[in-house]
Amino acid sequence: MGIVIAVISGKGGVGKTTTTANIGLGIAQNDKKCVVVDFDIGQRNLDMLLGLENRVVYDMVHVMDDGIGLKQALIKSKISDNLSFLAASQTKDKSVLDSEKISKLIDSLKKDFDFIILDAPAGIESGYEHTIEFADKALVVVNPEVSSIRDSDRAIGILDSKSKRVKEGQEVDKFLIINRINSKMVQNGEMLNSDDILDILSIPLIGKIPEDREIVDASNQGKPIILSQDSQAGQAYKRIALRVCGEKVDFVDVESHKESFLQKVKGIFS
Repeated sequence: MGIVIAVISGKGGVGKTTTTANIGLGIAQNDKKCVVVDFDIGQRNLDMLLGLENRVVYDMVHVMDDGIGLKQALIKSKISDNLSFLAASQTKDKSVLDSEKISKLIDSLKKDFDFIILDAPAGIESGYEHTIEFADKALVVVNPEVSSIRDSDRAIGILDSKSKRVKEGQEVDKFLIINRINSKMVQNGEMLNSDDILDILSIPLIGKIPEDREIVDASNQGKPIILSQDSQAGQAYKRIALRVCGEKVDFVDVESHKESFLQKVKGIFS
């Protein structure tokens, strides 16, 4: 049976959907069958980040409410045969989500995939609660800023009180991803460092993603940054995917700022 992982943040704009796309592909590249599911009803974006927006015919609501077969709705990635995608509806709102129907959908996916990655909507309303309800694990994505960390702390509180596993006396394993780390700002004391964030949230770290301008361009092209051999962020996502798959991977320091020779020369003349 597959492992269900919810990717959560508590607020929008922290890179949660980008994280879902890249980690999903990274897991698939590690010879695991993975499906990524967009739970952001009415505002789906995951299809575009995966370059699959033109291939969506049926979505999760068609499967749950209209009797469309799951295999008809699942879309195979153009990059990896091990990666599939299930779209959110753009014409409905989050009120269509129902615990019994979601449970049935998740159970069906668990039979065919090693990992089921659920991209939670921003915020902590009903759509979020349905996303985390049947999760075995959660990846908590934060930016190194106080508002992001505060909102994620609230999201973790809801996860720890309303998920099915918690209600059954078990625990949902939670892991922290710190996104958009600007090493120079960390060194200058203008951005929280990872130790500060870990002290506040008190959950294990699974990865740190450096700020990378290439991510926007990659997302616009529907080519996850994990495909770039030259991107530090892409390599960071690869390491996280390996850890999700159970492999031990050393952490790379992305918070130390080292000026290149060119940067030093520019500084002399600035």
